[in-house]
Amino acid sequence: MTDIPAHNPEFSRPVDIRQAEGKAHHIVEAGAAEREALTARFGLVRIDRLDADLELERKDRKVEARGRIKADYVQACAVSAEDIAVSLDEPVFFRFVPETDDHAPDEEIELDSDDCDEIDYSGTHIDLGEAVAQSLALSIDPFLTGPEADSARKAAGIGTPEDNSPFAALKGFGQKE
Repeated sequence: MTDIPAHNPEFSRPVDIRQAEGKAHHIVEAGAAEREALTARFGLVRIDRLDADLELERKDRKVEARGRIKADYVQACAVSAEDIAVSLDEPVFFRFVPETDDHAPDEEIELDSDDCDEIDYSGTHIDLGEAVAQSLALSIDPFLTGPEADSARKAAGIGTPEDNSPFAALKGFGQKE
């Protein structure tokens, strides 16, 4: 069996779960080098700000983190490649749970809505920085378009998404001439 190399997160803020209860309030902020590395990881133009204000609550070996993530970043328009400034300010909730091996790799498992917020950890540390980075990644719109998108489509001879939909042929159906 081959060992899989551990992922070295660009933005790591480990917290010992045994100290999570006593340190309920955490402000997690990415430095310039961390933001630059995350920019490359997520395919952005740049990240000007990434921080989170989190409250931690420990229940046995589970740790819940609630708070807000804030970010200012620039990403390229999916059509014209123009730079688009994006500001993010939204609530976050993570539940860190001990890693288990009670299922086979190909076994189907049932998830409920609460399970989707869970992040497995091993040992005694959770990584708030990586959790914040993953939240940022989930909030990035991969199809974001800017004000120049329509003119870029026209210049390239490409119609709008509505023109290319399966229902585009029905557009004029039923209209009287």
